[in-house]
Amino acid sequence: MSGTTTAAAALRRRAAGAGANRWAVLVVLCASLLLVAVDATVLHVAVPAVTEDLRPGAMELLWIVDAYPLVCASLLILFGTLGDRVGRRRVLLLGYTLFGVASAVAALADNAQVLIAARALLGVGGAMIMPATLSILRQVFPDRRERALAIGVWSAVAAVGAAAGPLLGGFLLEHFWWGSVFLVNIPLMLVSLPVGRILLPESKGDSDGPWDVTGALMAAAGLFALVLGVKRLGGGEAAGSPWTVLPLLVGAGLLAAFMRRQRRRTHPLIDLRMFARPAFSTSVGCIVLAMLALVGLELIAAQYLQLVLGLSPLETGLRLLPLTVAAMAAGLAGARMLRRFGPRRMVSAGFCLTAAAVVLLTGMGGRDDWPLLLAGFVLLGFGLETTLFGAYESMLSEAPPEQAGGAAAMGETSYQLGAGIGIALLGSVMNAAYAPGLTGVAGVPASASSAASHSLGEAYEVADRLGGPAGAALRHAARHSFVHGLHVTLLVSAGLLLAGAAIALRLPRTMQCETPAAEVPAQREAVEPRAAGVKV
Repeated sequence: MSGTTTAAAALRRRAAGAGANRWAVLVVLCASLLLVAVDATVLHVAVPAVTEDLRPGAMELLWIVDAYPLVCASLLILFGTLGDRVGRRRVLLLGYTLFGVASAVAALADNAQVLIAARALLGVGGAMIMPATLSILRQVFPDRRERALAIGVWSAVAAVGAAAGPLLGGFLLEHFWWGSVFLVNIPLMLVSLPVGRILLPESKGDSDGPWDVTGALMAAAGLFALVLGVKRLGGGEAAGSPWTVLPLLVGAGLLAAFMRRQRRRTHPLIDLRMFARPAFSTSVGCIVLAMLALVGLELIAAQYLQLVLGLSPLETGLRLLPLTVAAMAAGLAGARMLRRFGPRRMVSAGFCLTAAAVVLLTGMGGRDDWPLLLAGFVLLGFGLETTLFGAYESMLSEAPPEQAGGAAAMGETSYQLGAGIGIALLGSVMNAAYAPGLTGVAGVPASASSAASHSLGEAYEVADRLGGPAGAALRHAARHSFVHGLHVTLLVSAGLLLAGAAIALRLPRTMQCETPAAEVPAQREAVEPRAAGVKV
């Protein structure tokens, strides 16, 4: 039996196309993903410092935060499918290079426009890196049981990266200027380039037919326009404004045309028939909802901890650390939970647990209640990571092996799109609940109230300029309004999470854990006695 097992393992490695140890490959892929995920949130705790130094307007500040995830989300399909054609490792290494260069530009930016451009360039690099990590992982782990464990580690790193960003940013801001949150990327990229070149296997997808350049550009432009419209709503633009409606209509039209084009092509970029599979389409929707809750809430939580409770950036990061630890625990236990409970119960329970955490956090007020924050962040981290693991595993396993690149691009698009929309949507809810509380404050001029209604940070600046009883009254009203807006936002988020729990009921109750014959035909006979009948 041991000889059979050894032969099957060797065949799996050869089928993956790499002689390198697959677990070492997983380490390199997770390091890549960690850097990209950290960069999506590392700027959150630095927003007050950036605001003080660069003095961006309200819309510029939104672009500084949103440019990275929105550009990345727009280009994932383009670079994911390009990697299938020219080689995933080649695109990944190019992404490393671009990421390092953009980080240097961002660190040295002396105005908001340069920082926005650098963040957009970081999004291009991230779009090259993220789909390649998941599609290479799919290749080097053909055995589903091993792949489930690898995806558990991979998805834990994604959640940990998003949660660890504020901690890293807080530490750097305690000792350096805000640009240091970008400089940390450069040495990591300098290490990742040679190590990735040595360890990562090159792989390509099905190369039949030409690469649909027009379709890739349509998808990128459509996603960007659609999320731009949502982002403008999040920035306080009127719903009927042409600068809001036009991007939404253009984006929806381009994506509809893209889908129609893909259905008609013999060799489409994305085989839309995958969405006819309930497990695949449901998993994609669950990823969007989970990331919408995580990133949007995290940005608001970081502002609450710093501006309401008065914590330093480092203290803010440390308060969010329990979320990171809980996410790591859930990721490492994910494969075992999936085998025991199945995708349907696992993902639905993860959403419900996250919703319970969000409702618990509505107890946050004007005073520091660290036991409440600890319990809420632990439940939040464990619930979200449980959801992400089950959704990613179901999505990747449901997609045919020859379409792994397209499936990875869709999964990563969902991840980044959910993060970008989360900031815009929950930010819009927060602004709508926060602004009314700043009107009619005794002794405060209408112009000052209008300026203070943009954000809590601006309200503090206006209050400092006013001084005296009027300034104190404005500061008190702004804090109270922010806490009220936070509670409303949390309740909206809880509703979305419960909707996700209902959607997850479309996932399969159980899944067969066996290696498809089309994936590794030479090893089927050796592996089947061990794999057949095993449920995940």
